[in-house]
Amino acid sequence: MVTIQENFSLASYNTFGVTAKASYFAKITDTKSLDELTTSQELFGKTTLVLGGGSNLLFTKDFDGLVLHSAIEGKEVIGENDDHYFVKVGSGENWHNFVMYCLEHNYGGVENLSLIPGSVGAAPIQNIGAYGVELKEVFHSLDAYNLERQSVEVFGKEECKFGYRDSIFKQEYKGKYLITSVTLKLTKKHELNTSYGAISSTLNEMGIDNPTIKSVSDAVIAIRQSKLPNPREVGNAGSFFKNPVIDKIDFEGLRAEFPTVPGYETAFNAMKVPAAWLIEKAGWKGFKKGKVGTYEKQPLVIVNHGTNGIEVWELAQEIRDSVEKMFGITLVPEVTVL
Repeated sequence: MVTIQENFSLASYNTFGVTAKASYFAKITDTKSLDELTTSQELFGKTTLVLGGGSNLLFTKDFDGLVLHSAIEGKEVIGENDDHYFVKVGSGENWHNFVMYCLEHNYGGVENLSLIPGSVGAAPIQNIGAYGVELKEVFHSLDAYNLERQSVEVFGKEECKFGYRDSIFKQEYKGKYLITSVTLKLTKKHELNTSYGAISSTLNEMGIDNPTIKSVSDAVIAIRQSKLPNPREVGNAGSFFKNPVIDKIDFEGLRAEFPTVPGYETAFNAMKVPAAWLIEKAGWKGFKKGKVGTYEKQPLVIVNHGTNGIEVWELAQEIRDSVEKMFGITLVPEVTVL
């Protein structure tokens, strides 16, 4: 039987480490627990928040509703062919631990996504990505519990409507489903992606001429640890803003005024501009005011040194307004703000 806790502290359930409470909180270990909750008269009609690792979330106030924390575990190969393994993973599994599991078993495709905080269930919601790889590239399907219909539904890649750090579960299905498991299509014959960022140079520094999925993962971990703060040591949610995508014509105008601005062409006749570059040029790198600031090695990361979510959000808005005034580009949060 599922236990419902009231007036529950969420401080250890968000990587910003801000103090917030949920009116009701329940840890979900299987779909039977969900059946019990969705038929509860006490909870009927309550606003619901599905919470994984809390690594992409900023609480600015208490949550007046029911928080469902996925703790569904399990990993199994449910199929394979000549080229791929199909691995089904419980939504409550830690993402990075799962990546390490894949490396141990020589399942390829997720090595570039090493050390991303959060749970497996949150990965498709956010369409997590790093170093030239997005989750959708290895995604096969997911099972999600419809909180209104009290039934499990299967979503393929098309149904998820993946976008840049986006999916249908951040849009029209937000708060309507709890993802119970994710099935990924992982490689047997690996095609390594070492062209993005500093992976190649890091592999060279490590003296690796013939990289494996394990060495690519090691390189990614080394890069991330060198420029991103550990949430266990200082509160943060990684990149606070998305990298903006602008029209090519607008990008050329921007480059005419700021010749050193970097940009990466996308498939939609547009250019992706690094938000970190914009924020740094606007003067925010290493900024600190009271107990909130930006990380000294990566201005895209807002860090919490012991304050509340309101002050973190106020700084984020100051940064956004400053960048918009200087460059005419509006930054959009990657973090969900509640």
